[in-house]
Amino acid sequence: MNPHTDSLARFTEELGGIRVLSAPEQLRRKSRDFFWYSPILNEQLEGRTADLVVVPQTEDEVVTIARAAARHGLPVTVRGGGTGNYGQCVPLAGGVVLDMTAMNRILSIRDGVAEVQAGVLLHALQQEAEKVGQQLRMFPSTLRAATVGGFIAGGSAGVGSVRNGVLKDPGNVLSVQVVTLEETPRVLELQGEDVQKVHHAYGTNGIITRVTLALQAAVHWYHSIATFGSYADATRFCHGICGTDIDLFLLTAVESGFTPYYKHLAEYFPPGSHAVFAMVGEDSRERYRAQARAFGGQETLCLPEAELHARRLPPAYECAYNHTTLQALKADKSWTYLQFEHPHPFDLDLCTRFKQRFGDEVLCHDEFLRATPTEYGAYGLPLVRFTTAARQYEIMDFLEASGCLIFDPHVYTIEDGGMKTIDQNQLAFKRLADPAGLMNPGKMKAWEAQRAPA
Repeated sequence: MNPHTDSLARFTEELGGIRVLSAPEQLRRKSRDFFWYSPILNEQLEGRTADLVVVPQTEDEVVTIARAAARHGLPVTVRGGGTGNYGQCVPLAGGVVLDMTAMNRILSIRDGVAEVQAGVLLHALQQEAEKVGQQLRMFPSTLRAATVGGFIAGGSAGVGSVRNGVLKDPGNVLSVQVVTLEETPRVLELQGEDVQKVHHAYGTNGIITRVTLALQAAVHWYHSIATFGSYADATRFCHGICGTDIDLFLLTAVESGFTPYYKHLAEYFPPGSHAVFAMVGEDSRERYRAQARAFGGQETLCLPEAELHARRLPPAYECAYNHTTLQALKADKSWTYLQFEHPHPFDLDLCTRFKQRFGDEVLCHDEFLRATPTEYGAYGLPLVRFTTAARQYEIMDFLEASGCLIFDPHVYTIEDGGMKTIDQNQLAFKRLADPAGLMNPGKMKAWEAQRAPA
């Protein structure tokens, strides 16, 4: 018997004209993200569904939903485009999924600043910003499907990080508006460092309704593929050009084992070669090409995005981050992946040792980014041929022993995925904004621990 049956009936009565979805297929679809990248998470999360989906169109409707959910003790799981990989928007305890995608108004775009509702698609915001000579500073490889609110609540870095750092760095996310889950909901404005109270918190401590993002002046980016004879040469090239005067927005290295998953790029990324996908500023193209040659590489493609689309070729950002994982999984479901941060300073020989230890069981993939205002580093997103969970963690142990910081993509709690420690600011804000612990229950380990009986 569903423990929420009576509460759901009373909750629904208080919604007025707010849209409600309840068909089984709607519930299933709105209760999922890309957790199936991980066989471990797939086993744990498959079949978890909400009892209802509600789709607000205004902030007042969000307040109404929050009030009714708090009054009737219903769990609430907020979702945007559902492009996360760790089950962030999967309701572990049933209840209500709050689908924010109808809150999709771009409120203003000023010089260097965009204010939007949380459900705005990042791609739509990028298009509007470009009309006035500006661009996003950062976005996930799922640009076309991800929402602003979802990126803030679940993301940490992405395309643009080699130029602008990670999301939590000062100056990227300027403010966030949050609705609390209480019988008398409050609307709170978090600015500056306070944004970190809800950033990458998986929607466990407040409903993000508005976001103010920094923008950058538009650059005419060219999407490049350069090929190398060895993966070591490819990563040395990437490491060598970081911090130079070459204007980069993306710098992704993948080894030759990825070529079967990019058949439509076979002319530019042929079997046996190792590739670097990049977005390079128009004025930097010749210097970039020359540096690739200096490291033993050859640029095989360099086109603006519009021309790529005309040729039915993907932009570089869809050959990066976890789009790379997706391409492999489309062809071969036996792959999964890992996420880690390379040691500082960058260890140029780690990937060689990694391949020597695990061979074809892994395929190397590294994303280069600005780690501090003056230092650059890399995130590893290798493919791993999945056999058992124990083997997956044996591979992680090797990387950790090599000085890497592991961001475990096979867990759904915030802390276990990468923090390793409790974020006391996020926990304190949850006590304030979600005193009954109804928001995305089960995802913040620290909250569950403090509620457990001694």
